[in-house]
Amino acid sequence: MSAGAAVPPRLARSYTAARRHPWVLGKLGDWVIWFGPYSPAQLVVLGGGALLLIKTFAWWSWLGPVPVVMWLVSVWAVRGAKVAGRSPFAAALGLVQAMGQHPAGRIRGRAARDRRPQFLMGSFVIEQAPAPEEAVAVAAAAPADVVRQAGPASGLAQLLGGSGFGAVPVRGL
Repeated sequence: MSAGAAVPPRLARSYTAARRHPWVLGKLGDWVIWFGPYSPAQLVVLGGGALLLIKTFAWWSWLGPVPVVMWLVSVWAVRGAKVAGRSPFAAALGLVQAMGQHPAGRIRGRAARDRRPQFLMGSFVIEQAPAPEEAVAVAAAAPADVVRQAGPASGLAQLLGGSGFGAVPVRGL
């Protein structure tokens, strides 16, 4: 840029206030709700509690205004309710989604499923063990300066035994 050109001002925006203050309802049209604004959890307690108090009036009427005062206090107490740092509705939605998941979980965005069973085709051969005379004859054919290990040899030792790699030379005998 040339020295004479105007530098545009830098613009920064901050949305933290929208995250700190939850969604609330304070007006319905032109009517302002008394003692508002109210969070969704408060509205649910307000509506559900009112319905419950109306339906059960015969049970609690002898208590006087105590249940109504408890209902209003509960509406006030729910104003900042959080479940694991989330609003109660977001937590309930997460719980419903978790219950709807496949029990095995997800792999690459899809439900994890077991693979279909497949038949494996193969064969094997059972041979007769060599006679003891043949084993003695094979051992006699080995060089005289090689001594084999005592006791049964492992499969690897048997494989290497014929090539000379599995034996240990002994000198001075």
